[in-house]
Order: sequence, then structure tokens, then C-alpha cells
Amino acid sequence: MSQNDVEMIKRIYASFNARDIDAVLAVLSDDVAWANGMDGGHVHGREAVRDYWTRQWAVISPHVEPMAFEETPGGAVAVEVIQSVFGLDGRPLEGQTHGLKDKTVTHIFRMEGDKIVRFDIRDAPCKPSMLCKLVLPVRG
Repeated sequence: MSQNDVEMIKRIYASFNARDIDAVLAVLSDDVAWANGMDGGHVHGREAVRDYWTRQWAVISPHVEPMAFEETPGGAVAVEVIQSVFGLDGRPLEGQTHGLKDKTVTHIFRMEGDKIVRFDIRDAPCKPSMLCKLVLPVRG
């Protein structure tokens, strides 16, 4: 993982949070596979990403904050991200039915050259540096 990759991904997050779709689309490959965090699966191609975000931003106001970057064994860049989801009025959401919720997730970027060819979302693993929920069995 190069410093250029990290800087490009940081710019993607800043552009996403500013709702600057064109700045993000500029670094995506023409046939990018992009995870659909609301409905599941992936959308394919830049215009499908534009449509997905346009639809998403019409109903919610998400904010993503990258916290840590790590190269995966396969050469992708995994980013630990704090994802916050608000209503269009700026208040935290409650009772939403789509897949976007306040939580820490891992975003995985696969690149070819200077373009992103695939983006995936995974639940973030519990690490010692993170506050994780511990569930203990009840003993009777």
C-alpha cells in the first residue's frame, strides 16, 4: 500500500462527505463494482454509483470517517471507518429499515493502477484498540 493510495482514499472520503460525486467518480474504473450498503450486493459502473448515491442522499445523510489503513494479504487497502447515519434534518436515525446504521465497518478498496476497481464493506473485527461488545453466557 503506497502513501499515494492512502492519500487518494482520504480524498475520496472527504469528497463523499462533501457530496462531491464527480471527484469520487474520477478515481473509479469505468466498470467498478461498488458495494451497495443500503440494499446489499454491488452496483456496477460509475453511473450506477452516481445513481446509488443520489438515491441514498435523497433519504439519509451518511458521514464516514477513516480511522486506520492496512494492506490486506491480497494487496487491497482495508480502511477502518466510523460510519454515522443521519436524517436529512441532521438528527441521528432511529428505526431505519435499510442496511446503513451507525457503526464501525471495514471498507476494502481494490485498485488497478490509479483507479479503484472494487469496493466492499465488511463488519469491522473486534480489535484491542476498539470498544467491543462482550456477550457472556448467563449461568443459572
